[in-house]
Parts: sequence; structure tokens; C-alpha cells
Amino acid sequence: MSASDPVSCVFATTTRDHPIHLWDTSTGQLRCTYRAYDNMDEITAAFSIGFNPTGTKIFAGYNKSIRIFDIHRPGRDFEQRSTIQGNKEGQSGIISSIAFSPSHTGMLATGSYSQTTAIHREDNMEQLYVLHGQEGGVTHVQFSKDGNYLYTGGRKDPYILCWDIRKTVDIVYKLYRSTETTNQRIQFDIEPYGRHLGTGGQDGLVHIYDLQTGQWVSSFQAASDTVSGFSFHPFLPMAATASGHRRFGALDESDGDLSLKLRDDENCASVWSFSVYSAEDYAANSEHVDLEQSIDQENTVQDP
Repeated sequence: MSASDPVSCVFATTTRDHPIHLWDTSTGQLRCTYRAYDNMDEITAAFSIGFNPTGTKIFAGYNKSIRIFDIHRPGRDFEQRSTIQGNKEGQSGIISSIAFSPSHTGMLATGSYSQTTAIHREDNMEQLYVLHGQEGGVTHVQFSKDGNYLYTGGRKDPYILCWDIRKTVDIVYKLYRSTETTNQRIQFDIEPYGRHLGTGGQDGLVHIYDLQTGQWVSSFQAASDTVSGFSFHPFLPMAATASGHRRFGALDESDGDLSLKLRDDENCASVWSFSVYSAEDYAANSEHVDLEQSIDQENTVQDP
């Protein structure tokens, strides 16, 4: 995506019982859809999606398979690749997460609810190897900025695992987060310089870790609820968190609605002024940023 090229300013979504939608980021209008069908010729929804590094294809995760759509050919045309090999080995289960290596090595990682992570070649989807070690179904995979390491997180698994994809025998280290009793996907992110990783948890805390050593650096209370999403801004010294979970309140006799009294730091999206480096470092890393216009305080949007 480049702001100078409006054609490239898009994002994709997938939702239960719906095809993959491609949206215009400027207007919010639907540009096109990509449809996959099951054996009954009914639309089947993707569980995960990801653009390849060149932005020409959408890789979508399904049960035991990956479907690849050409972004310039919307509709029902796609290439399908099974994640199970002929001898029943490989990666079974629902493909719940997809990530591409940023170092242009032509590799991608796929996480599965079968508690495995597989590394593939992008050009022919050849499965190179499968990583085992997550205690729950894998819900998030992300490469390091140099592409040498892979970080994986699982459902009801309190640890993010670090793998050296050049040497896959052992886990490099584990990063703790509070996720033992929640079924939610807990997302994490790596800041633009690639030195630190941030992750939320069901205790409302965001933990920051040094990726060179695997050591805890700091933490802060982002919400009084489960922090299910954490994301660094790609070039500004800012970060965003999402918090909340499904709630069941008591029936209010006066209006017959569910009475849910939420605090300001529950079920909300928050933007933080956040930097593990100085503003000067971030300014040097971007030619198109005016840091004087950046947000210098937390902004919270509560779920209506």
C-alpha cells in the first residue's frame, strides 16, 4: 500500500458465511469479492487471510488447505493447495493465521488449530517443515523484521514461542502473557525497528519484551479487561490496543434490555503515545512524518 497510489490503498476482510471482501481505504466502498465454494457449491468463509509481499495475491486459510486468489481476478477463480501431504503428514486442522517473511526469501508461515506451525515456499506452496510446541491452537504467527525468527502464539497458551527458522530443532525462548483461561485470540506485534515485541493479555496488561535477549522490559495497564489486540504504528511513536470480551448482564425490568454498565477502560479501542526509542530516532526512520502532529496523549473510543 502506498498513499501516492490510490489503487493500492485497500484492505481485505473475511467473515463467517461470507466471501473475502476487498475494501477501499479512502472511501470505505467495497471494491470486489473473492469466493471459495465447498463440495455443496456453497460459499465457505476463510479463517485467515494475508497479502503476499508484492500485493498481487491473497492467501486464504481453510480447513487443511490454502486457497490463493489473484487480486486482479475477483470471483471464484483460485488455486487450491492442501496442507496435508500424500502420506497424511503435514499440517492438519484449520489454518488460522498466515504471515509472510519480510526479507523477500519467498517463505510464509501458517498456523493451525492443530497446534502446529508450518513453513512453506510461496511460489509452489511446498511445505518445508512443521513446528510443534504450542500448547493450544496457533492463533497468530509473525516473522521478525529480518525474517530469521518466527513468533507464534496459541489459544489458552500463556507463552509466545520464538523460533529460529534457520535452526528449527529447539525453541529459542518463551515470552509470557496472561492467556490461560480465555478463548480469545490475543494478538501481538513487533515495533518498526524490530527490537521489541508488545502483547496484551486477559489481565489487561501490555508487556514489552526485548527480542534480542527475550527478557521482559516493561508493562503497563492498558485496560481493566482482556487486551486482545496490540499493534505498533508502522512509523510513528504510537501504539493501539483493543480490549473487551463477550458479556452477559442481568435483565433490566424497566426496558427489557440487557443492562451492561461498562467503564471507560472496558470494551474499547485506545491509541497511545508510545515509543521504545526517541522521537528523533523515529523521525530519522521516516521521510514523510511530522512528529509535531502526532498524538501526545491516550485517546479512547468506547464500544457503543
